[in-house]
Amino acid sequence: MSRTGRLRRPIDMLTWFIGRQLAKFERDFGYDVSYMRDVLDADPSALILFARASKLSRYCKDAPPAAWFAAKLAGAMHEDCGPCTQLVVIMAERAGIPARDISAIVRGDEAAMSIDAQLGYRFAQAALAHADMELINAELVARYGKRAVVSLAFAVTSARMFPTLKYALGHGKTCQRVVVAGETVAAARGAAGAAS
Repeated sequence: MSRTGRLRRPIDMLTWFIGRQLAKFERDFGYDVSYMRDVLDADPSALILFARASKLSRYCKDAPPAAWFAAKLAGAMHEDCGPCTQLVVIMAERAGIPARDISAIVRGDEAAMSIDAQLGYRFAQAALAHADMELINAELVARYGKRAVVSLAFAVTSARMFPTLKYALGHGKTCQRVVVAGETVAAARGAAGAAS
């Protein structure tokens, strides 16, 4: 066996394993991971690098779950036309975030959100608009601490990575409505799912 052949076998096994993990994620969440398969086909090490970077999407210290998911959902909606937003909705539902909060976030109805969701949503909207963050950050630090601000910042940032990669690879063409607790929710104007 050639040196190249010996080196190729572990890569093939790694590719097979990652492919299985992608298929499991696709089944578990009903989310099309074709764009990730494109990365895997092009270069498994590129997908591994992206997976490492995306670990920041799991950082959630001191931020209430409703605030964290509100920031994550707002970030996804800013970049996406439905599927990535729906994925975050499913994750929020499975994490026990009340459907009324999730629905209010998707609609952009701050008055209907719990205070935690409202603060996470306002934080994300301000960050996405490149607004002055001083007041919202001071309120978040006073309520939850500095790590909560980092958690929300990572939530917004990481939520945008996936739809951006998806669109960049040519997979961002399909719009879909957002469903919360079995009900279709009209997304806020200019956000995910507002069209179609």
